[in-house]
Formats: sequence, C-alpha cells, structure tokens
Amino acid sequence: MKDYLVRGLVNSKNCRVFACSTTHLVDEARKHHGLWPTASAALGRMMSASLMMDAMNKNNEKQTITINGGGPIGTMMTVCQGNGKIKGFVGNPEVHYTYNDTGHLAVGVAVGKEGTLQVIRDMGLKEPFCGTVPLQTGEIGDDFSYYFMASEQTPSVVSVGVLVEETNEVIASGGFIIQLLPEATEEDISYIEDKMKDFPPISSLIHEGKTPEEVLKMIFEDVEITETRDLFFECDCSKEKMSNALSTIGVKELEDMINEDHGCEITCQFCNNKYQFSEEDLKNIVDKIKHGQD
Repeated sequence: MKDYLVRGLVNSKNCRVFACSTTHLVDEARKHHGLWPTASAALGRMMSASLMMDAMNKNNEKQTITINGGGPIGTMMTVCQGNGKIKGFVGNPEVHYTYNDTGHLAVGVAVGKEGTLQVIRDMGLKEPFCGTVPLQTGEIGDDFSYYFMASEQTPSVVSVGVLVEETNEVIASGGFIIQLLPEATEEDISYIEDKMKDFPPISSLIHEGKTPEEVLKMIFEDVEITETRDLFFECDCSKEKMSNALSTIGVKELEDMINEDHGCEITCQFCNNKYQFSEEDLKNIVDKIKHGQD
C-alpha cells in the first residue's frame, strides 16, 4: 500500500477526521538516518501526526514541529510544506528501549517528558505563528492531543503507531486524528470514547492491510472522505542551498577552511546527503561575499 492521507467529515457525530499510512516514508527516513527501532518509532509517530496536522492548514504554509523532552533521543524535528512531502530527523538515531512488561518500543523513555512540543507555521506574514505546550508523556500521540486542546482549544483523539521488524525495517506506520467540531454533543463525545476503549493499535491495522479509509469506517460507518493526498519523505536540500549557508559563516572562517582543510564537506541534517566543496568552490564563495560588500 502506498503512503497517503485522507481527511473527512462525520456529520452525524459532529467531527472531522484524518487518517494516514506512512510505512514507506518512515522506512525511508530510517535508511537515511540509520535509525534504531525506538528512534524509528518516535520519528515515525511524529511524522504521521505532523502530516495530518499539515493537512489541516488551508494554505501551503511551511510547518515546523520540534519536540525535545530531555530524553536520550535529543531534539526531534519535522518540516512539511502543505504538499504531502515531509523531512525530519532526531538528534540521536541510535536509541533503542523497550518496556519490560509489554516488550513494546519505549518511545516515552527515549523522548522524555521534561520539555516541549513546538509548532511554527510560516504563513507568509511578518511573524510566523508559534504555539508551544509542555510534553505530557513523550509518547507523541498524547502530546499532540494535548497541543490541540491547549493551543487550539480543539478536543482531539490522536492515535499514531509504528511497527518495526527485528531486522530494523519499518513494516507498518500510520495514524488517525478525530477532532470534535463546536457543534459536538455529549452523545457524540460518548460515542467516540466508547469506540476508542478497545480499538486496535493503528500500526496493527496498517500491518493487516487496512487502508486509512477502512480504519475510519471502523469508527464511523458514515464518514465522508473529502480529500486524498499522497505522502513522501523528501528533502529539498541542494548544493546551492548549502553554498548559501556557507556564505553566512564569514570570510575568515571560509579562508581558514581553504588554508587548513583545502575544502569542506557539509551533511544535511534532514536527509544525511553529503555535499563536497573544493578549495575552488570555497574561493568562489569568498569572492562573492567580498564583491557583495564592495
């Protein structure tokens, strides 16, 4: 099954819904970053939630989400552009913990909960929108649910999950979000709460071959799908962008690289692609800076 996302409405229960399958893009991220299983699960959950949140934005605005809970995984970041493409990384990819009682991947331990979840949306205005909330559990789904309630006053169910094979391969990843509309009644809330009590893990459903639409129809028979969007792990880095970044560090630092190292290598933190700059490349950047100062 390809990676894609659906959004829909459930008029009978006064809510809007989102669901996604992200198995391939999360495994792509694993390969790029050399993620260990718990790191794959943490970044995968965050990617699924980020993509669904991105689908809530009407304009193709840039959305950057950062989580740092003080745990061994360090800072986690995802960036979406409103077009189904996502890039992301974790500070420490070599993290693997499991819970003793269940054997499940211990994402909360890896992420920690002494920190924040921050959402920045660049809508092309003078100042980007920024919302920050304290982490609740570090398990990602709970933290996004709290963000929607605290920052956007929208009661939400957020379910995200990742299954990782013993070979480290990601074999299932996805999620769903249910958001109550202002017209929601106590009956609507009770219906959703009852449905969620024994609802299977989303990663298990994706692994069984359930589509995002089928997952939503297990909860709401009358869900109306209003949009479908293909999803990809894709980084927009380039040698030109890295060259622009180098031009910001100053002439002296660049001349030190030329004289001492005779070039440099830059690694993109989002996809681990490496870019080589020769002595000649660096001299050209220095010339451009000097001419710009004339």
